[in-house]
Amino acid sequence: MRPEILFPLFAEAIKLEGVGPKTAPLYEKLGVKRVVDALFLAPSGVIDRRLRPSVQGAVEGATVTVKVTVGKHSPPGRRGAPYRITVRDETLDFVLVFFHAHSEYLLRILPTGEQRIVSGKIELYDGIAQMPHPDMIVDPEEGDAPDGFEPVYPGTAGLNQKAISKAVRSALAAAPDLPEWQDAAWLEKQGWPDWNSAIAALHAPESAFDIEPQAPARQRLAYDELLSHQLALALVRARRRRMRGHATAGDGRLRAQVMAALPFSLTGAQDRAISEILGDMGQDKRMLRLLQGDVGAGKTLVAFFAMLNAVETGAQAALMAPTEILARQHLAGLEPLCETAGLRIALLTGRSKGKEREALLSEIADGSIDIVVGTHALFQSDVTFQALRLAVVDEQHRFGVNQRNELAEKGAGADILVMSATPIPRTLALAGYGDMDISVLDEKPPGRKPIETRMVSLARYDQVVESLRAALARGARAYWICPLVEESDVIDLAAAEDRARALRRAFGEDAVALTHGKLKPAEKDAAMAAFKAGECQVLVATTVVEVGVDVPEATIMVIEHAERFGLAQLHQLRGRVGRGTGESSCVLLYQGPLGDSARARLAVLRETEDGFRIAEEDLKLRGAGDLLGTAQAGLPKTRIADLAVHETLMEVARDDARLIVSRDADLKTERGEALRTLLYLMGRDEAIKYLGAA
Repeated sequence: MRPEILFPLFAEAIKLEGVGPKTAPLYEKLGVKRVVDALFLAPSGVIDRRLRPSVQGAVEGATVTVKVTVGKHSPPGRRGAPYRITVRDETLDFVLVFFHAHSEYLLRILPTGEQRIVSGKIELYDGIAQMPHPDMIVDPEEGDAPDGFEPVYPGTAGLNQKAISKAVRSALAAAPDLPEWQDAAWLEKQGWPDWNSAIAALHAPESAFDIEPQAPARQRLAYDELLSHQLALALVRARRRRMRGHATAGDGRLRAQVMAALPFSLTGAQDRAISEILGDMGQDKRMLRLLQGDVGAGKTLVAFFAMLNAVETGAQAALMAPTEILARQHLAGLEPLCETAGLRIALLTGRSKGKEREALLSEIADGSIDIVVGTHALFQSDVTFQALRLAVVDEQHRFGVNQRNELAEKGAGADILVMSATPIPRTLALAGYGDMDISVLDEKPPGRKPIETRMVSLARYDQVVESLRAALARGARAYWICPLVEESDVIDLAAAEDRARALRRAFGEDAVALTHGKLKPAEKDAAMAAFKAGECQVLVATTVVEVGVDVPEATIMVIEHAERFGLAQLHQLRGRVGRGTGESSCVLLYQGPLGDSARARLAVLRETEDGFRIAEEDLKLRGAGDLLGTAQAGLPKTRIADLAVHETLMEVARDDARLIVSRDADLKTERGEALRTLLYLMGRDEAIKYLGAA
C-alpha cells in the first residue's frame, strides 16, 4: 500500500488551484494527471525579472524590468493603430505599446506623472525602444515588484504561464516533509539539499544556472529518479537470481567440431563473451545477459556457441528474430555449422502452415530438433519444447519484455541471452537493461575493410547515378535506401517505388529489385534472394535492410535523404556493406542546406566506424528518447534526469541500488523504509511486490 504521507501528492490534478474540469485535459497534455506530476514539471527556462535602472543597452528581444515615470498618452489616430504611452526610466525615454486597448483602462493603470514598474520584451522601432504589451505593470506602493528569476514551464495551447505557475505553487504547498532516503554522507559530499528543499528550489530559480542539469537541486532530484529506477531493476534482478534455473555445462564436443570447421579464429572479445555466457549457464540460477556488439562483430556466432553448450547437455535452444527476413538469414548462416556438428535446425514462422507446421511442432516437442529459429511464432501457445534450456532473443528492443519472457517460459528455468546490434551507450544500457549482465563485443573480425563514406548533395543525383553505372559495369552490387514507401504531400522525400522506377530506367528493368515493409513476405524474400544471388545488381529498399541482411558481395550503399536518419540508424545501414573482401563505399545523399544538427550527425559518420562512439554522439545530439525508441527499449521516462548528461549519476545509482539490495533485500531498515517511499513517489509500485515483506 502507498504510504499515507504520499496521499496528497497522488490526488487528481483537479485538486490543484486553478485546475478545473475544462483545463484538466490541457494539464494532462503536459503530463500532469496528479498533484505529484506538477511537482516534477521541471522549468524549461527562466526569465530574468531583476530590476535594472534603464532599458538602455538591453539586447533586442530581451525581457527587461525597470521603474518608469509615466508620460504622455497617445491614443490611436486611426482604426488598428496602436495606443502609445511615453515613459522614462533613469536615463531614457521609451514607449509602451498596446493594440486593441481601452483608453479608460490604460489611463487607470498608467496615470501620467505616476511611477510604475514595467516588465516585458524590448524592441526597436524606427530607432526608438518600445515595450509592446508589458507582461507586468506594478504600482510600487501597492504591489510586490518583480525582482528575480521567473521559471518558464513547458506549455500547451490554452494554458498560460500564470496558470501553470499557480498550479505548481499549489502542488508545492501540498508537498509533505518526506523521510530522507539518500545516504547522509553522500548528500554532504555532493553538497545537495534535502528533497523538500530541492523540489522548492527547482521552481524558484535564483539564476539561469539553477535550471541546468548540473545545478545541485536538479542533480539531487535527478539522482532520486535514477536511483528509484535502478533500485526497481535491482529488486527484479534479485528476485530472478532467487529463481531456480539449471546448471548447463556441456562437454565441449560440439563446440570443438564447429571451431575446427571455422575458416577463421574468434576475436578476443568473442572468446571473452563466450566465457562470460558459459559461466552464467553453468550456475543453477537463470541467466539474463545482454550481448551487444557493433555491426559485424560476430554476435550470432557467440550465441551459437551458447546454444551448442545447451544442446551438448541433451537440451534444446531457440533463437527468436523480429522479422522473417532476419530469421531466414540466421537459419542460412547457422545451417552449415549445424550440419558440421550433426544437429537438426528448423525454422518456425507465421508462414509455417497446415501439416508442415504440425510435423514441425511434433519434432520440436519430442526433441528431434535441436535448435529452432523463428519469429514471434515461437512463443505461440501451441509451441512446446521437450527441454528448452536457452532462449536467444535478437534485436531485443524490437520485442517487449513480456514477449521475451513468454519464450523463456517454454522451458522451465530457461536461460535468456538477448542480442542487440545497436551499440548502446553505457548510460542507456544501464537504464534500459539494468536488470541484465552485459557482454560487449568491441572488436571486428579480422579482414573487415574500412568503408569509404562520402557526403554528396542530392543536386548531384545524376553524377551519383553515372558513377553507380560504372561500378555496376564492373560487377558491383549496391543498396539504395529510401526513407518512405509512398509519396507524401507533407514530407518531401523520395519514395522507394518511384526511385526503383527511375533506376530501372537508368540501368534496365532486370537490374533493380525493390523491397519495403508493405510488400508480402514472399515478395520481400524474392527480392532479397535475387539480390543475394546476383540476379539483380541494385536493391532499392526502405530500412527493412537495416539489421541482419548479409550479402558480402554488396559493396555500395547509397542512403537518400541521409539527413533525415538518426546516426545509429545510418551506422546500421552502412554496416550492410564492407562484409566481404571488396572495397566498399557509402554515399550519404543529402538535401541542402543542412541544419547544424544534421551536419554534425553526418560529419560523425564520415569520421568514424566505431559504433559505440557513434551511439554516444547520437545520444548527445538527439537525447535518449529517439535513440532506441523509448517505449520499446524500456527506458525510464525521466522527468528531471537527462540521460545524456547524468551518465555518472546513473552509474552511481546502479552501484548504490545493488549495495542496498545486498544489505537490506526487503528494505526494512530506516533507510529501507524511506526508499520504499521513494519507489512509491516515483511510481515504481511494481517493484514493491518483489519485497518479501511487502
